[in-house]
Amino acid sequence: MLGSTQAIVLSKIKYRDNDLIVKCYTLNRGVVSYLLPGVLKSKKGTSKVAYFQALSQLLIEEDYRKNKSLHYIKDVKINNVYQSLHSHVIKSAVTMFVAEILSLALKEEEKNQTLYSFLETALLWFDTEKEYANFHLLFLVKLTKYLGFYPELPKQNDKPFFNLETGTFESIEVGNYSISGKNVDVLKHLLAATFDTVSSIKLKSEQRQSFLNMLLLYYELHIGGFKKTKSLDIFGQVFS
Repeated sequence: MLGSTQAIVLSKIKYRDNDLIVKCYTLNRGVVSYLLPGVLKSKKGTSKVAYFQALSQLLIEEDYRKNKSLHYIKDVKINNVYQSLHSHVIKSAVTMFVAEILSLALKEEEKNQTLYSFLETALLWFDTEKEYANFHLLFLVKLTKYLGFYPELPKQNDKPFFNLETGTFESIEVGNYSISGKNVDVLKHLLAATFDTVSSIKLKSEQRQSFLNMLLLYYELHIGGFKKTKSLDIFGQVFS
């Protein structure tokens, strides 16, 4: 079935000698994988590969085939042009990291317009913002709302423990995944923050990395098959 949809690129891999498989999060269908046959063989095809950089926002003319695992792209255009996401060294590292997280976390093949809108808006904010050190932390916290395990907001501020397994703040330590200390304080600040205010949360690189490791464990506990990202080590070096 022919149609058009907005799409955000999550990943791409080479398939056979000259083909490419591109996984996207689409506005109309959720996660969709497209086969681009022969795209690496010709100069014209190779130029199209540039469209499929991590987190690029595209407008795709698709040939979607129900009950098939791979679909086809008839035409593609850039939907939102980035200013710095792929050209700035640090932002490009964040982009690769976020794309890998999304590729692992997003699995549903169904429409979710509010999630798509969140991704689109957050990425455009990140692209134009100059103060972005905590962007990935707030992004991952906010993403949990759409994935179904957003932390339960504490009704009282005197609960010093956060249970990674249940996603709740608690008065006492319960179980093997109950944490306390600075990471809990950072989580509470992030839950109250917006992208426009997140830069006011001042963190040293060691604390930022500690909180990120905690957050990734939280993802592991709530998403089946979620694993440590390949880009995490490189990402940590960039922010050290």
